[in-house]
Amino acid sequence: MNNRLFSNILSAWKGVSTQFVGKRLNLSAYLHADEVEPLRVKIADCIEGKGGEVSARARAVELGKAYLGLNDEGRCKFLKLLITDLGVDHDKVRTTAEALFTDLSDERRLAVEEKLRQSLTPRYLKLLTLFNALPQGVKFLVDLRSDVMRLCKENPELAPINDALHTQLCSWFDIGFLDLQKINWDAPASLLEKLIQYEAVHRVKSWKDLHHRLGENRRCYAFFHPRMPKEPLIFVWVALVDEISDNVTDLLDSEQEEIINNEPSTAIFYSISSAQKGLAGVSLGNFLIKRVVDELKRECPSLETFATLSPVPGFSKWLQAQAALPDSNLFSDEEQDAIQTALDENSTYTLETLITDTEWLTDKTISATMRAPMERLLKKYITTQKRSDGAAANSVAHFHLSNGAIFERINWLADQSKHGKSQSYGMMINYLYDLNAIDVNHEQYIEHGVIAQPKTPQK
Repeated sequence: MNNRLFSNILSAWKGVSTQFVGKRLNLSAYLHADEVEPLRVKIADCIEGKGGEVSARARAVELGKAYLGLNDEGRCKFLKLLITDLGVDHDKVRTTAEALFTDLSDERRLAVEEKLRQSLTPRYLKLLTLFNALPQGVKFLVDLRSDVMRLCKENPELAPINDALHTQLCSWFDIGFLDLQKINWDAPASLLEKLIQYEAVHRVKSWKDLHHRLGENRRCYAFFHPRMPKEPLIFVWVALVDEISDNVTDLLDSEQEEIINNEPSTAIFYSISSAQKGLAGVSLGNFLIKRVVDELKRECPSLETFATLSPVPGFSKWLQAQAALPDSNLFSDEEQDAIQTALDENSTYTLETLITDTEWLTDKTISATMRAPMERLLKKYITTQKRSDGAAANSVAHFHLSNGAIFERINWLADQSKHGKSQSYGMMINYLYDLNAIDVNHEQYIEHGVIAQPKTPQK
């Protein structure tokens, strides 16, 4: 949690009653052993509601402040304490479940089933619910899950809290509770700063760059939650143009004079960023695309084509791993001959270094020779590399394909930034949203792993 958000949450909690029962917590950042018992007592008092609702809220604020004051080691101890003291009692669950296999009356069976349900519900959920009721409490819980996910990598025993938070957040952030907003240059500066901060695909370099992305033929839409009205959850950038774009550099060039197009035919989704790490695994993006398409169609009736210009994270790592395999045979004999001929004109590179070095992309001869083999390999990566559940291994591809998009076109040298070259040798992909085929494509992909592709192959 960054310092500004930390400050915002603490500021919001100042208005909550400070009528405490018992001693205040005074914890060190590391949560030393002699501090655990006072914390345990405070948590128990909070959950049991001693002193009434006002005192419970006050204790929740104190516990929240205490958590925010801890470092990673202290937070890990805090979370483990919740699981140990307030987690599921597995022995009780087993005993209760075994009772269901005895001869019980209908009334008694219902009572045992209810007891089983209660025993399967960890008591720390009540504490999480108390946090939810506080000002900025939802944001606190979203950031808490971000912490838990990060700490789980070295502390897998924290998984139950991660699972519990995920379940709660999926419920609280149901699409029916979300508000889609169009963001323009007149938005509060604090919100515009967050767009810059959270942009994860194409870094916003300056306020001039941001102004360009919010220009006359540009759009930005974001989902917000009523309990987090100043925090975008996920947002998408759109360019309104005349044809499917094949180069993100041109789209992002803030030095170009913008030519106003009153009747654009094509909407290009060129960046989608999740702003809240704690909402990982909560479905937001698929609904965002569909809602934005509806908004754009209403606002610009001239729009007929909806497509993306998407990055391909992970392709270079996959290709390098393939090249390291014995007898990898990445290139056909014909391709190798053509590449070697191009390399003979430039002794800087070898066939092997072309996979690990991207500087050759600026050499016109080598780049032209490598284009067809690399596009072929990228297509193979997208269409044949699958997860265990049959979905595309590439996360961006899976996102759009599961939304019913078509794997439309590979664009050579579409992103010549350092990052674009390092992750996919500068290649990007257009995923096309054919509004008449979205449902069929979605079903074929989800049920059978079929990746929709254009009827006319890319030239």
